[in-house]
Amino acid sequence: MLAKHAYFKIEREVTSIEQRQIEHHREICLYTNRVETKHRQFSIEEIRDMSYRMSSKNSGLLYLHTIQGVFSYYVKTPPKQFVEAFQQHVKSMIR
Repeated sequence: MLAKHAYFKIEREVTSIEQRQIEHHREICLYTNRVETKHRQFSIEEIRDMSYRMSSKNSGLLYLHTIQGVFSYYVKTPPKQFVEAFQQHVKSMIR
């Protein structure tokens, strides 16, 4: 594993008397040949770019730009090191 970063998923549960939000903590992991989340796996060749945008002090979005489309992941801290690790790894593969 080259790098990992925490992300979270919000699940809304609605019953007849209440609505609550359940926060699931997960990790996105960068390996030499792939990026993995809890439910998806992308080969390095499928990924075109990675970026992020922090919308507030408490959260933001990590974007994974792939040949299948853009996948977004909610993050609570800037994934700067994760994105930089990906970019450095891709550069080293080109050489």
